Amino acid sequence: MGRMGALLRRAWRATSRPPVWLGAVLALDAAVAVTGIVIGPGFRLTGLLAAAPLLACARCDGRVTALVAGYAVALCVVVAAANGTLGATVTGYGFAMVIVVGIFAVFVAEIRSRRESRLIRITDRVQRAILRPLPAELGGVAFASHYQSATREAMLGGDLYDLTMTQYGPRFIIGDVKGKGLDAVGLCAAVLAIFRELAFAEPDLAKLAEKMDAGMSRDMGIEDFVTVILAEFGPGEVRIVNCGHQPPVKISADGGGLEIMAPPAPTPPLGLHPGPCRQDVALKPGDRLLFYTDGLVEARDRTGRFFELDGRVAEALAVPRLDSAVQGVVKLFLEHGGDRLADDVLLVLGEPVAS
Repeated sequence: MGRMGALLRRAWRATSRPPVWLGAVLALDAAVAVTGIVIGPGFRLTGLLAAAPLLACARCDGRVTALVAGYAVALCVVVAAANGTLGATVTGYGFAMVIVVGIFAVFVAEIRSRRESRLIRITDRVQRAILRPLPAELGGVAFASHYQSATREAMLGGDLYDLTMTQYGPRFIIGDVKGKGLDAVGLCAAVLAIFRELAFAEPDLAKLAEKMDAGMSRDMGIEDFVTVILAEFGPGEVRIVNCGHQPPVKISADGGGLEIMAPPAPTPPLGLHPGPCRQDVALKPGDRLLFYTDGLVEARDRTGRFFELDGRVAEALAVPRLDSAVQGVVKLFLEHGGDRLADDVLLVLGEPVAS
């Protein structure tokens, strides 16, 4: 049982599914085994130990399910040995049932996990097709970004961003769609499509947001909404329209610390008929602007405390390389939230390049 226990502990750590489920499965079979030992030779329900691999195959892969099946067989031996019924015909029937059910469970788990893996790869490709990688530099502005999923598997989320060069300068969008899954991805695609269509045609950034809201009405349900920031980079400044999104953070090159660029007036998200106003922010070479989705500030630690945009974040964002600065923030919020991220996190850091 020592080697079996070591293998199960390894499977516990390796499985991408919640360990609570695997723990409950193992505890159930252990309870059946203890009951069999307490009742004694009159116990005729050894086949109940087959419940563990059957339950395991619903959430674990084939390897872990096989280990659970081996655990169930080992418990059969322990119960029979404790009751002195190893050679009994009824015990043999129970053994055979557990083994056959275990093989069936492994087969089912392997098919299910392969299908899930295939679906995950497909959804990951879909999301990568929608969220195109940002260029390292566009229109005199350097960029670095990071996307962190709230789940260990590659799943579709509701965060979005895009960057395009227009006759008005580089135009950028970041947003967060209500909900998750395929519906959220469909709405993300609709938002990005209409942004790419209108970004070249509408000179006024606030009117661009209004036109996007009007154009998206046919793709949105009555309770759907999208928080977005539209940003337009120009010489010495960035023009921002914020529709219900988390405000960006500015880090000055002169060491002035971290400044939250709150909009002059609250504006509802797209889908709720916003009437946005433009905010002009001075942005000289060396200044940096961090855009992010609400998963960053909603990350909680073990005590329930939210992640704060404080001096540690300012220090991380001040390192020379943009990508290193972003990874510094990633390290901070992962240390803060660990595996308890409430939502996906998208970070985009921009800095004007000296000409």
